[in-house]
Amino acid sequence: MHIDALKTLVVDALEELKARDIAVLDVSRLTSVTELMVVASGTSSRHLAALSDKVIQAAKERGMPPLGVEGESGADWVLVDLGDVVVHIMLPETRELYDLERLWADLPSDGVALEEEAHGTS
Repeated sequence: MHIDALKTLVVDALEELKARDIAVLDVSRLTSVTELMVVASGTSSRHLAALSDKVIQAAKERGMPPLGVEGESGADWVLVDLGDVVVHIMLPETRELYDLERLWADLPSDGVALEEEAHGTS
């Protein structure tokens, strides 16, 4: 499945069950692990479980079963790994604490800055 179609599938599934503050982060220049991260908030642990179940079901129906799921039962953070898209569904307090959007936005976009820091040449 094309990355844009997978992103749309995930966002649509989250919106259908009223996920809050959905953010799509393009991390393709920052890591080789995934292309996109989708971060969304739910209102309770039960809501997180319903949101993750909806994403998983939608992906399976399109022939893209998740590579892994972490934190399903009673968690304050559920991660659904769809390969090119990794979905983080969190309670607002957890999302604020870990602040993935800021964390990924602050990383350098290429290895040059990291090498300079490591060698003290910046």
